[in-house]
Amino acid sequence: MPQTPATAESANYVGRLLTLAWLSLAQLVRTPSHSRRAEAGRRSARHVLLLTAGIGAVIITLMYTFDVQEIALMPPRGTPSLWWVRILTDFGKDEYVLSTLGVLLVVVALVAPALRGVPRATVLGLGTRLQYLFLSVAFSIAVGEVIKRSVGRGRPFVGGKADAFNFQHFAGSEAYTSFPSGHATTAFALAFAVSAVWPQARMPMLLYAIMIAATRLVLLAHHPSDVVAGALVGTIGAMTVRYWFAARRLGFAIHQGGAIVPLSGPSPGRLKRVAGSAFAP
Repeated sequence: MPQTPATAESANYVGRLLTLAWLSLAQLVRTPSHSRRAEAGRRSARHVLLLTAGIGAVIITLMYTFDVQEIALMPPRGTPSLWWVRILTDFGKDEYVLSTLGVLLVVVALVAPALRGVPRATVLGLGTRLQYLFLSVAFSIAVGEVIKRSVGRGRPFVGGKADAFNFQHFAGSEAYTSFPSGHATTAFALAFAVSAVWPQARMPMLLYAIMIAATRLVLLAHHPSDVVAGALVGTIGAMTVRYWFAARRLGFAIHQGGAIVPLSGPSPGRLKRVAGSAFAP
């Protein structure tokens, strides 16, 4: 039986969708091709070592000098008046952040096959940047979870007293997954990633990440050193994913000397016009 125009168009759409999905995956795992990727790798490695050494020293200092004193100053866990802090802290929950980014990626995947030419290139450019944001957070969280389970640091007052050195390595219990803070890891990974793609958002994203980290302290979910460690893991995770993308010429360029900079992406105005044409009746 011959296909109707609507059936043929539907089949073409599904074919284009599957093709785009395959190409999107293929470009993420293809062999690095950028001629300056070695320079970028060395530069990134230096930055990671400096960050790890500097912030690592801060973490150790906090453990010995400030962690116990800080949590003693916080209101008791479950204080009713902190309801608004409990709402704020959820903006750094990894499930919520990854779900939001995932939904945006699905929307891009569904819209792009219906477009042609410049509009499609605009939407796909946004999709590449959303992939970077999603993978930055996901990779950072995965690394953070491995560290959490290995270190096994008790959360504040687990065991009945303020103890900054309450460890049960590989305990597998939620009570002993304090280091590093998952919320701080998520928030700082997202903050670095968004700032890497859109540098003008750097200050708002930094304030967002600091706010999330502060809520974890107020709610007695973590010690100060936990949130600083989360910031370190999230930042390094997003830096690592940025290098992965730059080495494959995805969303980033590598300048002489190894500096990684964002490629100019779709402007809000162009995205608005594309969205208007895509969803117009």
